[in-house]
Amino acid sequence: MKTKNYVPKDSAGKLAKGFIRNPLTAVLGVFLLIIGYLALEVMPREENPQMVVSGSTVIIAMPGATAKEIEQVIVKPLERKLKEVKGVEHIFGSSMDNFGVVNVAFFIGEEKENSNLKIYDKIMQNKDLFPKTAMNPTILPLDIDIDIPIVSVAFFATDKNMAPTTLFDYAKEIQHHINGLDNVAVTDLKGGHKHQYNILVDLHKLSGYNLSMGQIAQAVQSVAYNVPDVKNRTKENEIIMVGVKNAIEDEKDIANIIVAQYMGAAIYLKDIATVEDSYDKQNFKSALVSVKDENGKFSPLQEQVTLTVSKLQGTNAVIIADEVKEELLHYKEEMAKHGISYVITRNDGERANEAVNELVFHLVLSIVIIAILLTVVLGWRESLIVTFTVPAILAITLFVAYLTGQTINRITLFAFLLSLGLLVDAAIIVIENIHRHYHDVDAADRDPDELMIEATDEIGPPTNIATLAIILTMVPMAFVGGMMGQFMKPIPANVPVSLIASLFVAYIFTPYLAVRLLKKPEHHNGGEK
Repeated sequence: MKTKNYVPKDSAGKLAKGFIRNPLTAVLGVFLLIIGYLALEVMPREENPQMVVSGSTVIIAMPGATAKEIEQVIVKPLERKLKEVKGVEHIFGSSMDNFGVVNVAFFIGEEKENSNLKIYDKIMQNKDLFPKTAMNPTILPLDIDIDIPIVSVAFFATDKNMAPTTLFDYAKEIQHHINGLDNVAVTDLKGGHKHQYNILVDLHKLSGYNLSMGQIAQAVQSVAYNVPDVKNRTKENEIIMVGVKNAIEDEKDIANIIVAQYMGAAIYLKDIATVEDSYDKQNFKSALVSVKDENGKFSPLQEQVTLTVSKLQGTNAVIIADEVKEELLHYKEEMAKHGISYVITRNDGERANEAVNELVFHLVLSIVIIAILLTVVLGWRESLIVTFTVPAILAITLFVAYLTGQTINRITLFAFLLSLGLLVDAAIIVIENIHRHYHDVDAADRDPDELMIEATDEIGPPTNIATLAIILTMVPMAFVGGMMGQFMKPIPANVPVSLIASLFVAYIFTPYLAVRLLKKPEHHNGGEK
């Protein structure tokens, strides 16, 4: 057997030589698989990738001004100043009586916090441009992370005689508890009817007292409807600040509002109208739901109250959705007693989890297919070596994605599937060249370690260049702007990482496993036996 005199010239051979007999190589392999599994479990899962969309809505009120005046003294000056802000793409202004609205849209990818801060600073620096009668600006930032819910729950009544406001009240109580869950950003209720005092004016009496609807509205609005009790006591010297009760506690308080006076006599609201404790009759919006029963039949359409739940940026939609479902189960029996039921109409966490599980299944299936193909072409030992490299490469890619703050979503999964056909190339090339060297006639008297190192070193330069060429085809995708660039960002972020990882795994673990699993064929008379 010849001595070990081969000196590797490429990084591929140097890596193979450094790890082929290193006892820590096996530890490194196990470590990579563990961190990959942990990253897969810990990494936040969501259906769509995180996109940075920045924008603000600026509202400035000037009571008594016409729409034309608002346009000249508020909207146009504000538009001119906001165009000076760096990163602004579009500005849309609109003028109405008493107030103006300016919507600012930044380029996709501009950091949200800095963008909103720029808008605030620019407005505060130029407050002197607005008339003295203008009120302080209201700035409403756009937040796409919380504007799109991940869970929607439809509450509906199973009791046909239920009051219109009861369903809304129960949904609001549950909303309060769900809003307190960790990583829940915003909850919102849509549909249903709220409690409201309705004033039903008798037009004949209104005309008889020579009053107008405007006087009634002004009288009602002038009454404080929420004055809290303020009481303070000491044990020795009692000091009591007598609390003023809420001005409106029931419909009788509203009925006793003085609308006007005539000849020294007060005209009460009850003299010209009827007050009832009811619901918001002017709300004509409604959403209907139909639920499938155990027999597969759908119930008749009925009104619903929809609770939407949005999560904080970068959090796990699966965990949050499961916590919402668990919280709902706590109130299921109580709601059933009051004739209320619910159905989850949207669950992005469940869909994201299904997508990840489906990816894992397809990855395992792909690994099995690759193993069978290599078994037929090269042999089962070579197939086993290449099969190990696939989960190792994916483990590195997942861990790097976790460290860079990415989430597992539909585009991240697409990037993994796209790279799956590429990441085994390096390992296949290395094992094929090792297989060729092992079956060469001159290999009978050569040291196995030297064969492994030489075979790996030979294919290093062409494999590196080929991998680099594929990576360069992905780089331009990282510079795509707009919404498409943000949406497809996980592809240029993950595919190059997986390809680079495939080189290191192929150069380190393929020779290490090959020298232990492969056996030299016996040669006889210059040929293979």
